Amino acid sequence: MFASGMNPARDAGRVTTAGMVLFPIQFTWPHGGRSVFISGSFNRWAELVPMSQVEGAPNVFQAVCAVSHGCHEYKFLVDGEWRHDERQPHKNGEYGIVNTFDARPVPAQVPQVQPRLDVLNNMDVDTGLTHRISAVTLNQAMPRISEEDVQACRHRISVFLAAHTAYELLPESGKVVALDVNLPVKQAFHILSEQGIALAPLWDFSKGKFVGVLSASDFILILRELGHHGPNLTEEELETHTISAWKEGKAYMNRQVDGHGRPIPKHLIYAGPCDNLKDVCLKILQSGVAIVPIIHSSSEDGSFPQLLHLASLSGILKCLCRYFKHCSGSLPILQLPIYAIPLGTWVPRIGESSSRPFAMLRSTASLSSALDMLVQAQVSSIPIVDDNDSLLDIYSRSDITALAKGRAYTHNLNEMTVYQALQLGQDSNTPYETRSQRCQMCLRTDTLLKVMEQLANPGVRRLVIVEAGSNCVEGIVSLSDAFRFLLG
Repeated sequence: MFASGMNPARDAGRVTTAGMVLFPIQFTWPHGGRSVFISGSFNRWAELVPMSQVEGAPNVFQAVCAVSHGCHEYKFLVDGEWRHDERQPHKNGEYGIVNTFDARPVPAQVPQVQPRLDVLNNMDVDTGLTHRISAVTLNQAMPRISEEDVQACRHRISVFLAAHTAYELLPESGKVVALDVNLPVKQAFHILSEQGIALAPLWDFSKGKFVGVLSASDFILILRELGHHGPNLTEEELETHTISAWKEGKAYMNRQVDGHGRPIPKHLIYAGPCDNLKDVCLKILQSGVAIVPIIHSSSEDGSFPQLLHLASLSGILKCLCRYFKHCSGSLPILQLPIYAIPLGTWVPRIGESSSRPFAMLRSTASLSSALDMLVQAQVSSIPIVDDNDSLLDIYSRSDITALAKGRAYTHNLNEMTVYQALQLGQDSNTPYETRSQRCQMCLRTDTLLKVMEQLANPGVRRLVIVEAGSNCVEGIVSLSDAFRFLLG
């Protein structure tokens, strides 16, 4: 299917993307045709990727492709002819005139609320091999809502949250796991793994109070420390080093010390049962934590504290959905499709400015690359895709504690793949494909209310936005995204 000037067999040996960090990019062809394909250096010119016609816009075709960092060249094959776009960056390349762009590790903003109509007519048909990649926005009707209505909806939600307290989040029955700061780190993470939880508050008997939280992020840092500085932190030390010793060492690592070189203790972020839900939300969002312990003390000095519950955005969102579900008509923003509002992190389009990281990994990527991405990009999860960029699974911070079962800290993290790491958290007899059931997905056309109801389910912290049919990743929306939008 490729013209004689292209030699996929020759080019296929030049680059390998196995194990690389991949960034999804949305390509758009808005100039019609019966069949449209895209190919380029991102797939070694070895494959023609079919582009899908956009519903309601018969001249617009689009596809999402995963690319690695660096400069790339592209062409479109439109009804059997290779074409390029003179309005986009282009140059003379090995395959004639090709469009170019630079993939950088800082993608995408969400789609704009107001629709844009970009019409590019200066298209040339190449006599030999010419192709294009477009940054044109879809000519797609987008629901609109006035700023006054948005603010009115936010006000109603804010009033509701301010009128209800954290006490209402307490379940009728349940348990809360807390850890002693004098427990060995290794034992603590085994407990988290066995209990199926990603974090736990820390109790200091000598001080008679809760002093912090041990989370999956701590385990990530420990694994990276083992991988990068093995001689400085050994498995034997994990057998004897206590949580308090690790927290102190972590403060030194992060240079959180005072003028005398002593570690500066971090104060526990918590709430009381009488604190209103809006304040609890703001504590979670502003501090970047996953949970806020609800602690009650009957004494004025705060002694003899009782740990009642671990408040999360999921529980608060469930309260919101339960209250507004049957009167959602009075909140027009709840009926908007998520593509029409500034919500979540989306696959970037070529030429768009970007501020939030979005990346994907193949299941063959190394575990160390996944851990590095979780820390450096400050994200909570990474979509895992197949060779067609369709969603297979998702690797998140909460999966880290499963590595304690498999004693992953005794392995070279560069030799363990993401697939192997995910296998540690499930029954080895369960087919890998069934893990996709835990990948909560939504469509760009789903309403905000539907997305909120999905996020309110226990254990769900994010939804992967996928293309209908192909399951190609289009973006991610998280609990914190939802609340930042709802609270403005």
